[in-house]
Amino acid sequence: MSDDPGFTCSCCGAHHAETPMNYSAAAPAVWDPGFEADRDSMLSSDQCVIKGQHFFIRGLIEIPVIGSADVFSWGVWVSLSRDNFARALDRWNTEGRESEPPYFGWLSTELTPYSPSTLNLKTNAHTRPLGERPFIELEPTDHPLAVEQRTGITRARVREIATAVLHPS
Repeated sequence: MSDDPGFTCSCCGAHHAETPMNYSAAAPAVWDPGFEADRDSMLSSDQCVIKGQHFFIRGLIEIPVIGSADVFSWGVWVSLSRDNFARALDRWNTEGRESEPPYFGWLSTELTPYSPSTLNLKTNAHTRPLGERPFIELEPTDHPLAVEQRTGITRARVREIATAVLHPS
């Protein structure tokens, strides 16, 4: 086993010094920069509102890496109902917020290494202690992302994801 944290990319042939262990989407898939001018829309690093009608929070889908203590993560956006978004926002900076029950939502990030689409997969957003993004739990279906979250991925799969993200087709 090599101590080299990097990998040689199967797409470009270059050696990348490190294998990324997380990727993150800056905004929900339905966000458009034109919404910035709309007074009923906002995008921050953790929350998003579109036209006062669609509500999102950012969280992490965490996937264990088989044979190691490492965790691979996707920074994703999940849509919530107006009521759940208001409740989450109300408790966003409150100590003990992790005792909240999970919020049902729909995955609102397209993760291109997966087929079929990851958009609109059912989720539960679990609030964690202050300073930590919510844990996004996928419904236990046969979608490849949900299977990986439940069973874990190999280092080879992490490199495969890196290649797909670094060199989108």
